Amino acid sequence: MAVSIAQRRAVSARLLILTFITTLIFHCTLADNVAGSSPSEEPPHRRFEYKYSFKGPHLSQTDGSIPFWVHSGNAIPSADQVRITPSLRSQRGTVWTKNRVGFENWEAEVTFRVSGRGRMGADGLAMWFTSEQGLDGPVYGAADKWNGVGVFFDSFDNDGKKNNPAIIVVGNNGNLVYDHQNDGTTQALGTCLRDFRNKPYPIRAKITYYKKTMTVMINNGFTPDKEDYEFCTKVDNMIIPSQGFFGISAATGGLADDHDVLSFLVFRLSEPGQQPPPPESEIPKEEKDKYQEEFQNFQQELDKKKEEFQKEHPDVQGEPIEDLYESVNDREIRQVFEGQNRIHLEIKQLNRQLAMILDEQRRYVSVITDEISKKGGNTESGQLDTVGQQQLGSVVASQQEILKNLNDLRNSFYESLKQIGSAQQQGNTIGLGSYETIQHFNDIKEHLHMVKRDVEHLVQRNAQNPAEKAIKCPEMPPMPTCLSTVHFAIFIVVQSILFFCYVMYKSQQEAAAKKFF
Repeated sequence: MAVSIAQRRAVSARLLILTFITTLIFHCTLADNVAGSSPSEEPPHRRFEYKYSFKGPHLSQTDGSIPFWVHSGNAIPSADQVRITPSLRSQRGTVWTKNRVGFENWEAEVTFRVSGRGRMGADGLAMWFTSEQGLDGPVYGAADKWNGVGVFFDSFDNDGKKNNPAIIVVGNNGNLVYDHQNDGTTQALGTCLRDFRNKPYPIRAKITYYKKTMTVMINNGFTPDKEDYEFCTKVDNMIIPSQGFFGISAATGGLADDHDVLSFLVFRLSEPGQQPPPPESEIPKEEKDKYQEEFQNFQQELDKKKEEFQKEHPDVQGEPIEDLYESVNDREIRQVFEGQNRIHLEIKQLNRQLAMILDEQRRYVSVITDEISKKGGNTESGQLDTVGQQQLGSVVASQQEILKNLNDLRNSFYESLKQIGSAQQQGNTIGLGSYETIQHFNDIKEHLHMVKRDVEHLVQRNAQNPAEKAIKCPEMPPMPTCLSTVHFAIFIVVQSILFFCYVMYKSQQEAAAKKFF
């Protein structure tokens, strides 16, 4: 019994030692893996490449083209999106970059919508990176036997396996024919099932090719969060051409959807700590020579124009070029004089309006005085109404006072015009900013305030004196009506009788005519 207990203790001790050694080895291995993977977790450096991208709100130009891109087929560019295919049957459309991409690692962010009325749609949309532009063809509107990679957003189930809509990554070396009958599943390098039709928000796809590994991330369009991506598929050890063209294509068949691309953004990826090459190194030698030649031709034409200008204007030679441009002080002086001219024009317009009011008031006074004189000559027995005479007298007095006030306003406007003219002359002769010029502007402001107060006082006074209203002419007596109620009733009765007789006559005629048939 004692021996068995000792053996059990020895066995348990051995098990504890083995467990401790195993745990120690596992932790050491995990630490080595973490230490080895820490450098690769550092994200690469991203640089936006505008020549291979497009987005709204000013996506297309006035002639319907997209800067740095070419479109073909049924593609319709607009200000905020590119409709690759409309929701019509048997449509194809593509957009491709004009320039060839020259960097090895890249990342493309595509924002698009696929919408249609039916429960099912067709055929789908594709994002391309190929060595040549596939402007037209049977593979989602692009050419078959491409050399590169295509990421397909397939919305129609051709093989009947109910595995659509799906996202499929298919590579090609330029010799394979795309397998339409099986939706490319026999050639797919990676795939995931995602429904991207008729979503409340645009679908976003992020396609990254970095260190020969392609990763596809997808935003399903259920939330407005632009960074809400989820993993779709990943392809390791993928070889694609080092140079190529980016493109987007779409196609419809018996069923149709609207395929709209809102933005396509491309970023160059470089390893952390490695500086990307300068943009000048990406320009081909032929384009550099072409730009250099154009620059030299432009420089020669500019030198010729300079020589012609110096011959026509010999006095300008030797003057510094800064004198040909407007300085800050000159611009301020010009703005002040433009303001003065606008004030001068406004005052002239007010002066013309006051002159018209004066003429009208004089005409009213002359008409009233003539009326008073006529009534004074016609009243032989001296029975003129005293109340009417008092009203006429008050109207004449008010009109004369208005004339006086208007004359004062006109004189003040004349004084303001004179002061503005003198200020402009002084500004032209001695320059702007002196004390006298500022004093003139203050005087003009005071005169304008006085004119405003006088006009407001005149309006209030005319509104408060109801006795100064003009004499109204007597109202015309009401015109008698030509038709009375009795006559109108008799006319209606007679017309009804005649209409009834006519209907009876027509019915009898028709009955008589039917006897012959």
